[in-house]
Amino acid sequence: MPGAPIRLRKYLSSTDAPPAWSAGIRLIPVSTVDPAALHALLTAAYANGSGSVPPQSEWWPAVTADKEYEPDLVFVAADEAGTPVGLALCWNSSFIKDVAVDAGWRGRGIGEALLRTSFAAFQQRGFAHVDLKVVAGNESAIRLYRRLGMVEAPL
Repeated sequence: MPGAPIRLRKYLSSTDAPPAWSAGIRLIPVSTVDPAALHALLTAAYANGSGSVPPQSEWWPAVTADKEYEPDLVFVAADEAGTPVGLALCWNSSFIKDVAVDAGWRGRGIGEALLRTSFAAFQQRGFAHVDLKVVAGNESAIRLYRRLGMVEAPL
């Protein structure tokens, strides 16, 4: 699936639909989650070549030390047992850095709900739009992003 990255943008509007969560799925604070579980989720999601994640010992310290990191902009979807099944890691510059859903949970609206949650958070902060990058060959992700109103933007 390798390919050049493309930047997509969602222009935020008060008429955007709110997130709708699948039965048994809920958002949990990132502070309650072992970073290793989030790293595993991202590593598995990016195993198809749609992205890469540094080793866990480097990844979380780098994320939390970044000037754009805020814990309130890390959205973790968990199952009834509290196991993370989806993640949207956002930067405070109105950028969605990573979106991942566990393969066993895909197709249940979790990715869409995570994105809509991210959109709402940035709209509440007064941003006009939110961006993300995606590998051009990641067709299923691009279909989702476009269905939610994202359009190509300059890199």
